[in-house]
Amino acid sequence: MLFHNIVGLFSNDLAIDLGTANTLVYVKGKGIVCDEPSVVVIKKDSKKTVAVGSEAKRMLGKTPSNIMAIRPMKDGAIADFDTTGEMLKYFIKKVHNRRRYVSPRVIIGVPSGITQVEQRAVKDAAEASGAREVYLVEEPMAAAMGVGLPVGEPFGNMIVDIGGGTTDVAIISIDGVVYSKVVKVGGDKMDEAIMAYIKRRYNLMIGETTTEQIKIELGSACAAADEEKRVKDIKGRDLISGIPKTITVNEDEILEALAEPINVILDTIKVALENTPPELAADIVDRGIVLAGGGALLRRIDLLVKQETGLPITIAENPLTAVVDGVGKMLDELEMLRRIAIA
Repeated sequence: MLFHNIVGLFSNDLAIDLGTANTLVYVKGKGIVCDEPSVVVIKKDSKKTVAVGSEAKRMLGKTPSNIMAIRPMKDGAIADFDTTGEMLKYFIKKVHNRRRYVSPRVIIGVPSGITQVEQRAVKDAAEASGAREVYLVEEPMAAAMGVGLPVGEPFGNMIVDIGGGTTDVAIISIDGVVYSKVVKVGGDKMDEAIMAYIKRRYNLMIGETTTEQIKIELGSACAAADEEKRVKDIKGRDLISGIPKTITVNEDEILEALAEPINVILDTIKVALENTPPELAADIVDRGIVLAGGGALLRRIDLLVKQETGLPITIAENPLTAVVDGVGKMLDELEMLRRIAIA
């Protein structure tokens, strides 16, 4: 125990939001020091890592046949254990610069629907990356702490964390998740819906980077009658002729493309509200719902949720960093961490 305490003095403890789209790392005393895409590029024959993070994302869809770009996280879970381990090792080494004998304590935010097998996989990957202690915390709890909700009070707090791979809806009270529901729909499913729509309507194949740009620039959750419709020229490969070409798409088309994933998220919010105990439901009527995660940045999503639920809606001040901010706060509150950690 004494040894651990001494080691703790020399090591910078880390908090990690291991996301499907991006991995963020928070270092105790420094704040967020790393925010990079969850992408790894490896050589097919030797399995040697070529690039990780931002550099790897630039290579998506552009690699030769002997090199493969992998997203090791899929739908909020580890899809490729070895590659996730390599990615964690890269991020921990990048931010820690540790001496060989010093290992950090690591807290990782994970989706609330994570299975015990997936919990074990995340812990094993972190331990293999050099962590001395690993704690797992449910992302909605972390996000609620990150946005400053009074999670320890006997009030109902409702948070909707729309991430890359999952949407996590949770009702939180007295340091615990009273009810949660997670669906494997988030930013990635929105991208897939746009890609499929463009393919179906225009016979045009577009890449992941282009799709994400369309979502950011034209994506919205509901129409706005008084705003001028935005348009964007997009480039891709014609599926009939095989020749590259450019087309123009508008905001209404992307709204139509996004309807299905957005409806799934809305239905999940409604199911959570239906399963909320009456006393906590009364609190939520007063306090409303907080939206966090990258999906909270989708244009007019707060208006749509407000229309559908009739409740006050708040978008977190920094929705992209809500989870890692919350997990980072737990580095200073180890007693609370031990109460709420799931593993």
